Formats: sequence, structure tokens, C-alpha cells
Amino acid sequence: MDANLNEEIRLHSAGATVRHKTNFDNLKSHNNNFELNQEFIDKWVNPFYMTIGNYNDNNWVESIKQIHEEITPEITLTLLGDFNWRTRLVGAYFSAIKDYKEQIEIIGTHFLKSEVCCVGHIYALVFAFYNNEKSIKYLTEYLDYYLQKPELYFDQESALEALSYIDTTNGTSYCEKFSQSWIKLQQDRQELSKLRAIEVSRIIEQQEGKEVAENYLKNINSIKSEVKMTFNIEYTTQQIEIMKELKKYCC
Repeated sequence: MDANLNEEIRLHSAGATVRHKTNFDNLKSHNNNFELNQEFIDKWVNPFYMTIGNYNDNNWVESIKQIHEEITPEITLTLLGDFNWRTRLVGAYFSAIKDYKEQIEIIGTHFLKSEVCCVGHIYALVFAFYNNEKSIKYLTEYLDYYLQKPELYFDQESALEALSYIDTTNGTSYCEKFSQSWIKLQQDRQELSKLRAIEVSRIIEQQEGKEVAENYLKNINSIKSEVKMTFNIEYTTQQIEIMKELKKYCC
């Protein structure tokens, strides 16, 4: 198989599904200079990456408690340093419940650079859990930039939910700064969706005829997309209570 194709497959599997230039490219990511062995992955990654943060089944909480004494700063640094969403998700979560505050800058840099998908919601949750000056800094920096990028369907909403939780907890009003940008982002995405639908309809017309294409557009346009004005912090609140319980147990 072609080497370039192999690399593309590897990056896609790791979660680098969208490659993009950002204002944060100059930030230095924490990266390992070695590959993780399968034994490490089977112990520290595979049992947790699909279950952490599960809303309806908390069995994973007990699984973490069983191995909490083995979690060390070296383990979490190794997890965070692997270029893969699965390892970084577990590493960020373990780092938070073990209260390794010295690693928050690593998590913050990963969050801002958004190099891999499927993990930003956990970064945002970690910042809400810490609820400190650095947390707020990373959340607001992220929103300042990514709310201006409607084409990037990243973790803007998770960041706003985390900041809304902080506002509710602290009696602050950080979210107010981003309300108009959030509304505009949603409106811009609706316009982008319409443009994409038109492009798809042209392809359908070429392949299946004008009538099928018109029906497709009619169905798409009948779907009403509401602009969300507020943020539901129920999930964030529930998960932070779990994190507090784990921190008390683990530290």
C-alpha cells in the first residue's frame, strides 16, 4: 500500500480527520517520542476511552477506582503525549481526577490546537471541573477563535456549556461576551448547509434527474433549524459531581 495512504489512514484513525491552520499552530504540543505498546494500550486506554463520561451507565467509575493507585503523572503524561484522541481523552480525565494541575497547560494547548477529534468535550469538562483562572483563559481563547469558524464543527458548544457552568457556579457572566458570536455561528452554518445542499442537488440531478434533485432540496429546506440561545449544563453538572467523587477517592 502507498506510504501516503498508510499515513492518511493512521491520521484518520487517530482522530485527525480535519487538518487546518490556526492561530495556535505556534504552541508546542506535548508529544511522546515513542510508540505505545499494546500492553499499555490494553491496560490504560481500551477499557476507558469509550466509557468515560457515559451518561446512563456509571460502571466505568468503579473501574477507575480499582486502578486509581496505579495512575501516576508519568502515566497521564504518556497518555496525553500520544497523538490519538483515545489516549488523550483518558489522559486528560485521569489527570483531572488525580488533580495534576501542572498538566493543565498541556491539556489547554491540545484543546486550542484541536489536532484530533472526539476529545474536546472532555477537555472542556476538565476546565469546568478545575474552574480556575487558567480554565477560563483556555475556554475563552478557544471561543474567541473557533466561534469565528462556522465551517469547523468542533467543540464550540461544549466550551460554552463549560463556561456556562462556571458562570452558574461563580455568579460570573463570561458567556455573555460570546452570545452574539454563538448566534451568528449557527446562522452561518445554516447558510453553509444550504449551499452544500445545492451542490449535492446538482450531483443528484446529473445522476438521477431534475425531479429527484428538486425533491431532495425540498426535503432539506423543510427541515427547520432552530438557533440555540441557552446552554444545557445538566450533563456538565452531573459529570463534575462524578469527577469530584473520583478526586476525593483518588487523591
